[in-house]
Amino acid sequence: MAKLNLGPLVFGGGSIGGLYSPVTEEAARATLAATWDAGIRAFDTAPHYGVGLSERRIGDFLAGLPRQEFIVSTKVGRLLVPACGPVEGVDDFYGTPELSRVRDYTRDGVLRSLSESLGRLRLDRVDIALIHDPDDHLLQALDEAAPALAELRDQGVVGAIGAGMNSADKLAWLTERADFDCVLIANRYSLLEDTADRVLLPLCAERGISVLAGGVFGTGVLAGGDRFEYAPASAEVKARVARLRDICDRYDVPLPAAALRYVLRHPAVTAAVVGARTPAEIQADAAYLALGIPDAMWAAISGPA
Repeated sequence: MAKLNLGPLVFGGGSIGGLYSPVTEEAARATLAATWDAGIRAFDTAPHYGVGLSERRIGDFLAGLPRQEFIVSTKVGRLLVPACGPVEGVDDFYGTPELSRVRDYTRDGVLRSLSESLGRLRLDRVDIALIHDPDDHLLQALDEAAPALAELRDQGVVGAIGAGMNSADKLAWLTERADFDCVLIANRYSLLEDTADRVLLPLCAERGISVLAGGVFGTGVLAGGDRFEYAPASAEVKARVARLRDICDRYDVPLPAAALRYVLRHPAVTAAVVGARTPAEIQADAAYLALGIPDAMWAAISGPA
């Protein structure tokens, strides 16, 4: 199984779908343009992100660009339906269309989901299709969603298939049993969390499965924010971040740079998925790739607290 050729960074489309606060059309397009100008050619999105808003914005931006020059990943498992109540702030997304999400990991649900995603993305195929967050639907994901994606892969409608989850153990369980090309693990391999390195990453390395690592900044706390895994950071997490920042300061390395490069150092990690809502954020992420980081800093980080 060949590794996916994504480059070290994949643009994560959650932020431009209005995660935590609204993002204007102009700001989203400027951020996507900065992503392209930085040489990033892989884009990860999902119907979940802004109930289709992220997919539409990415599709609009990529329209007219040479198809062979970019890679698009989207997800299945949530269908979008007319909203029957308020939508502002649901699942922490703001400024979204009047739609709601309905979980569906059936074969028909997967086919419908991907068809609707292709419409929003203005594409006739996607390079990667992932089963999205099937934590409470593992058997159905294995028995229905995964075979449906495999059929679409055989038909050329999708390239690589896999799953995207926040649970390393459950993703490993599914990966052991399904015919996956890649996985996206979020928030389980970072400077603050190594759960994925215990089971999932060794499994993927053994099987030649590409690993996309999301949440490399701990959903914000490692990049100057106050959230860890989508919630306010605890005092214990803040203390750990302060220690990491002190070490990075001694070597004149920005903490976000260390967070990103730490994840990319792992031999099983193919690429890091980084979300951005402004051009400055994605430009900074791209610049971190060229920053010199001494081995002594990594030794200090991995040493006793």
